[in-house]
Amino acid sequence: MSQISVNHMTFYYEGSYDNIFENVSFQIDTDWKLGFIARNGKGKTTFLKLLTGMYEFKGSISSSVVFDYFPFEIQDKNKNTIDVIEEIYPDYEFWKICRELNLMNVDGEIFYRSFSTLSSGEQTKVMLALLFSKDNHFLLIDEPTNHLDMEARETLKKYLNNKKGFILVSHDRNFMDGCVDHVLVINKETIEVQQGNFSSWWENKKRQDAYELAENERLKKDIRRLTESARVTKQWADNVEATKIGEKSNKYEKCIDTRAYVGEKSRRMQMRRKNLERRQQREIDEKSGLLKNLETVEDLKILPLKHYKEKLVVMEDCTIAYPDSQQENNIDDTKKKIICGFNLEVRQGERIFLKGKNGCGKSSIIKTILKQVYKKNNENVESFKHLIKDVPILEKGNIEVPNQMIVSYCSQDTSMLHGTVKDYASENGIDGTLFMALLRKLDFPRIQFEKNIENYSGGQKKKILIAGSLCKKAHLYIWDEPLNFIDVFSRMQIEELILKFKPTMILVEHDKAFLKKVATKVVEL
Repeated sequence: MSQISVNHMTFYYEGSYDNIFENVSFQIDTDWKLGFIARNGKGKTTFLKLLTGMYEFKGSISSSVVFDYFPFEIQDKNKNTIDVIEEIYPDYEFWKICRELNLMNVDGEIFYRSFSTLSSGEQTKVMLALLFSKDNHFLLIDEPTNHLDMEARETLKKYLNNKKGFILVSHDRNFMDGCVDHVLVINKETIEVQQGNFSSWWENKKRQDAYELAENERLKKDIRRLTESARVTKQWADNVEATKIGEKSNKYEKCIDTRAYVGEKSRRMQMRRKNLERRQQREIDEKSGLLKNLETVEDLKILPLKHYKEKLVVMEDCTIAYPDSQQENNIDDTKKKIICGFNLEVRQGERIFLKGKNGCGKSSIIKTILKQVYKKNNENVESFKHLIKDVPILEKGNIEVPNQMIVSYCSQDTSMLHGTVKDYASENGIDGTLFMALLRKLDFPRIQFEKNIENYSGGQKKKILIAGSLCKKAHLYIWDEPLNFIDVFSRMQIEELILKFKPTMILVEHDKAFLKKVATKVVEL
């Protein structure tokens, strides 16, 4: 057991407008399973990379362990997995990696498959098995659950719960609750380390916020009362002072004894006024120390439209496939059938989650629905027109969507984002003022609007897509893994938004807490 000590660390990116970290100090234990919590863009990934020595900074970080960062870069993903492992870690011990993979229910045949053919979950498990096979290494695990289905998340959660010595960045509340014993939190003004998991920290934070809000109200009332008391006392003191010598004093009052009495009374009144002012200042100082870390989660707004048809999507006995070649257009001839005999009905007001393992066809169902919408309403499809054109897909069966149905689509892919926020709004026909107002409510600093989206964090890029979807008045909202990289506070905002405005939605999302909160129906694949 040893400690990692961060002392007076200050860091900023060259050319940046402000510091990412400023004079930060804290200590953590190398045996801890540490969950790392913060808003998007607050420096979680940056901090992990500072630990690895990737960037120069002011201050110091002292530790007796070696840091390893996940995910690491793989130069050639077409190589067999065993060759990728050897390239990354030439001194690996095969039996140790086999042991770790076995703990995650991964078969040994995976070593002899091309790394590029592995699913997201399999790639994650191989990388973690490699890292945990090393001795005296402290792992920096950066958002391992992105693109993982629920089953893979459960396996990974159990695996990490039996390990120790890592920092885990994740916004999946259920996942973090199951595998951490301490949390490191970047608040608005401070950094704190606390024993427990996400839920215990969140309960403590809500209690602290409630206490500070109540205390803030009490102090505001006290300050108003003390201000008024000080004003009245000062007026009394001034009036008494005026009777010592001034015109208001009569002949009797000008005698020495009376003047001494009046002087003493004036002195006491002045002392009382100063005491009131000192007490007032103490309470002002105390009040200024409150609410610095209060997360103000503002309400978002969505503008769902009502369609004259009750059923917005009907799929009966559907088969979906991808062609074996570019020339192939007959689904009966293709070997790559993704889904067979699928049925789905989406009524207005329903929020339907498509649930299943990666590769089972969830995104293919979404693309098939979007294709039908495109055929009937090709003037309202700017947000997903590229998807229909770029991805050939074949379908068979009865698929019905109504005429004049407007769909707002949120993709899981952010690679096409470029330019500034204003550029994105202009290119997508979005009201720029509304768009930026939504982003501000999702914790975007104004200064971020001047930067290129390519330089945003993963979570900030996803917020661009979500805010863009929210800006569009639509009958049906289709979101494909919208919460990848999105911070916990924004997830809660989105949950409240959906529950308040009740839009009709089709979603693919693997966050168990989110699904439990907002789903009206779950379709298992």
